[in-house]
Amino acid sequence: MSLPIPKIEGPVCLDAESCFMLSVAQKVSLIDENLLKVLNSFRREICMEIPLRKDDGKLITVRAYRVQHNNARGPYKGGFRIHQRVDLDEVRMLANLMTWKTAVVNVPFGGAKGGIAIDPSTLTKTELERLVRAYTYNLADNVGPHTDIPAPDVNTGAQTMGWFYDEYAKSHTIDALGVVTGKPLALGGSEGREEATGRGVMYTLREIAKDLKMDLSKARTLIEGFGNVGYWAAKLIKDELNGKIVGVSTSKGGIYNPNGIDVDAAHAYYSKNRTLKGFPNVDFMTCDEFLIADCDVLIPSALEGSIDKRVANNTKAQVILEGANGPITAEANEILIGKQRVVAPGILANAGGVIVSYFEWVQNLQQFYWTRDEVNKKLERIIVPAYEKVRDLSRKNKISLRQAAYTIGMERVAQACVLRGTGF
Repeated sequence: MSLPIPKIEGPVCLDAESCFMLSVAQKVSLIDENLLKVLNSFRREICMEIPLRKDDGKLITVRAYRVQHNNARGPYKGGFRIHQRVDLDEVRMLANLMTWKTAVVNVPFGGAKGGIAIDPSTLTKTELERLVRAYTYNLADNVGPHTDIPAPDVNTGAQTMGWFYDEYAKSHTIDALGVVTGKPLALGGSEGREEATGRGVMYTLREIAKDLKMDLSKARTLIEGFGNVGYWAAKLIKDELNGKIVGVSTSKGGIYNPNGIDVDAAHAYYSKNRTLKGFPNVDFMTCDEFLIADCDVLIPSALEGSIDKRVANNTKAQVILEGANGPITAEANEILIGKQRVVAPGILANAGGVIVSYFEWVQNLQQFYWTRDEVNKKLERIIVPAYEKVRDLSRKNKISLRQAAYTIGMERVAQACVLRGTGF
């Protein structure tokens, strides 16, 4: 498969995603200067200072955000994270990405994102619960099953979503289960939701490997990040594709073995020790060393911006598949373009999570639930054709997968904006 990748056009920008949005928008016939201003703006930005009473009686304030980018195609949709590095610019960028992600895979949502700026490891479980409930309370009617539907993200999971749902349900009764996705199964969650993002990564890699005639049993796959996305991607690539996972990493460093590692054993070790250091029969590497270790496939599944100029210049990976949102910097993207690497953009590759979130939302509204096998098959039936459409446009126009994905997503959002007029 030939995938020529042109240079980014347009103004200088700091991240690959905003560069591509601006450059692609110039080529979409529906988008004129005025509509571009709409697509590049945010409908609502909520900033709050949440008072939190700690267990020792001390009162602190915590900065938190919810940014709603565009709802032309449906209710706002996007996760919320809890991390000390969260700020408004980051949340804006991620909300923007969600608009294009939901459009690329053609689920009826818009884009939003949220965040709470604190290190969750500094909080007890009861403090964290109080904080999440206060965040929910302060968002009030700005969220809802037909308005804005949050989901898990960095340092948030099923329990966090359970607290969010419960707090919302205290003052809302109609379709309250649908206010948030990624809930525990016992509270209306969906089978298959936990591994959905990793499964989407696996399906995307499978299709790329078919097109490139790449034997995944021999290709060396390196996965940055060993949280929900990284672990499930590693496990499913190994178990269902017979792939060779040569390395996984956390924020404290990574492990590497060119002959492959036992993903389940590594996960069990990490769950017990909270570090991969000391895991047997592997080389332990710093995070900087890990990202340039020998591999054929690199899957960044941690935070934004980890694939920078240094990594792009030194990685031997032929395929880079974005398990995280915005992991490649604009400068690194230029380098990868020049090296003719195949880059699967996050708005396609990691869309498994939002697809199964859509399934959970539908099941909540209907009060009719599907089996894990049904969920997985429905996910495959959405993400594989989405990849094929992106790939075919890439081949037809001789553009990168990222540019093709943005073209499809922006055309769909622009069309919805034009058809709705000014009322969306």
